[in-house]
Amino acid sequence: MKKIKSFVAIAGLLWVVNGHAQKRITEGTISYDIVVQTGNDNPSIADMFNGATSIVYLKGYQTRFERVSSLGVESTIVDGKTGNITVLKEYGEQKYMITMTPQNWKEANRKYEGIVFKYEEEYKTIADYKCQKAIGTMKDGTSITVYFTKDLVANNREFEYAYKSLPGLAMEFETTIGNLKVTYTVSKINFGIVPATKFELPKSGFRVMTYEESNAAAKNQ
Repeated sequence: MKKIKSFVAIAGLLWVVNGHAQKRITEGTISYDIVVQTGNDNPSIADMFNGATSIVYLKGYQTRFERVSSLGVESTIVDGKTGNITVLKEYGEQKYMITMTPQNWKEANRKYEGIVFKYEEEYKTIADYKCQKAIGTMKDGTSITVYFTKDLVANNREFEYAYKSLPGLAMEFETTIGNLKVTYTVSKINFGIVPATKFELPKSGFRVMTYEESNAAAKNQ
């Protein structure tokens, strides 16, 4: 009986240690530094992203991923309860609201489906968190590099679609915008209160389009 009690006590202690080892981000902001590689000797395209900022706003199961550059503002708002996605694009006087279903979102990110990660014994500190390197290989053979921390995990992980199978928060990751390779690195994490207004959709001033209509318009440009 004593052995059983000891086992239960130890198991309970381990649960407490493991339970507090990873912090779940239910509310706060994640700020990123952005580095753009053009893949050629012409820096003009990258210059358009000079000084660009990106912030993820988290509140419960709501997420807003916002990127601000000299080109304009793009925001992706995820409703974790319904799975619906809304993309807002503001380029001067041109403003678009693109509505997406969960299936649309999956289709838009289909290249990341089935991604397999290989964990490397390589670490670095990002925003005061210890991060491990992982290399993800996609079905087409393309590989991407990410550094993640096991200390944090977001409530709603749809904003980090390619990396949501990692056992923690992606702190440095790669993505593409057209022909550009873009690296996002977390610069700051704030666990403060996020206003609910951040997740409200504009009621006017935007041309509303479905995901399919947006794709058709892009092909005709």
